Amino acid sequence: MISRRMLRIKVIKALYMHLKSESDSLMASEKTLLSSIDKTYDLYFQMLSLVVELAHYAEQRQQAAMQKKLPTYEDLNPNRKFVENSVIHLIAESDSVNDYLAAHKLTWSKNPELIKQLYNQLEQTPYFKKYMASQERSFREDLALVNDFYTNELENCEALEEVLDEQSILWNDDLGFALVMVTRTLSNMRPSHKEVKVLPKFKSEEDLDYARGLFENAAVNFESHLETIEQYTRNWDVERIAYMDNIIMVTALAELVSCPSIPVKVTLDEYIEIAKYYSTQSSSTFINGVLDKVVISLTEKGKINKSGRGLI
Repeated sequence: MISRRMLRIKVIKALYMHLKSESDSLMASEKTLLSSIDKTYDLYFQMLSLVVELAHYAEQRQQAAMQKKLPTYEDLNPNRKFVENSVIHLIAESDSVNDYLAAHKLTWSKNPELIKQLYNQLEQTPYFKKYMASQERSFREDLALVNDFYTNELENCEALEEVLDEQSILWNDDLGFALVMVTRTLSNMRPSHKEVKVLPKFKSEEDLDYARGLFENAAVNFESHLETIEQYTRNWDVERIAYMDNIIMVTALAELVSCPSIPVKVTLDEYIEIAKYYSTQSSSTFINGVLDKVVISLTEKGKINKSGRGLI
């Protein structure tokens, strides 16, 4: 499922694009935000189906080898352990997966070279060789092999990243998150299952409203939120403050004042972590210092009001 952190990142990116484009249409920018969220969920299914494509490719290679004029014993008696992997079969036969792929026209059919490259890469790994050499045939071993593939082979694969960029510009930076969703799905699989229990798009029905409301507040009140922040950056060289730092702090401030059920500490921790990956090396420390002062000031003025169980 798409986490609140991912939704925060999506809002920050949507706000950045909205401001940089100098768009007068908040509705159009919000539509782009919602599309980006949907595409992240699409990527989850796209990646879940990838290992199925590798198994199909492996089977096609075996069938082609059998058709040789002078096939070897190995050609005629191939090791079908990977091709018949029970976890891959479960994904391949899953209505929940296949229906979503078909409805959203998600496929790897135009990327045979990537599938070939990934399979050849997988074939050379020690864990694959050990798997294929083992006489064991169990769901546990099949699951371990598929999990190893998703954990070790994909996140830093340039060829995969290039293909994903070609398929959707909205998939930038989403691969790692989609792979986490896939491995969570794998961890929930059992030998008795007849269907893949895919993760829902959101943990809560409130999440989509949260993202939309956060974006609207940050975009509509950007100038006023920025003025509040600038009261606590007067000792800094304004030109040296990264533009993304301001975007992150404005979004954090929008959440602080418009989301009464989210604890202040949660908001601060989340945006400080996001700054580590999406701004400069020193941004997280800078943002932490500024937001601490903003919180103290706005709390004293009664502009930050939190309610609910367990709030700080």
